[in-house]
Amino acid sequence: MNKDLEIIYSRMQLLFKRTNRTRYWFQVANDSYDRSYNFFFNSQHKGERLKSVPLHKIDSYDLQYLEQIIDGLRKKTSLSIKFIGFTDLRWPKTQKLIQWRRDILE
Repeated sequence: MNKDLEIIYSRMQLLFKRTNRTRYWFQVANDSYDRSYNFFFNSQHKGERLKSVPLHKIDSYDLQYLEQIIDGLRKKTSLSIKFIGFTDLRWPKTQKLIQWRRDILE
């Protein structure tokens, strides 16, 4: 298994509590200025504020490498993954769009 994937997954396991009426998801941000990808773990209990915890920063600015990390995450967990900053970019292997719409935060 990849070292970055191990770090992301092990940190996620510490934060994932399986609490009732709570949403959990990953967020991957494309930082084009630093040429890196940032992973966050988000959770939101019903009626409460969003909690976002930074998990890891991948300095290898390569979409093929990121695609391998995302595929590994999807095999290990069923949490959804939200992408920010990937508008008009496609996965190298499948040629599918990574992000369908621009986020309001972009």
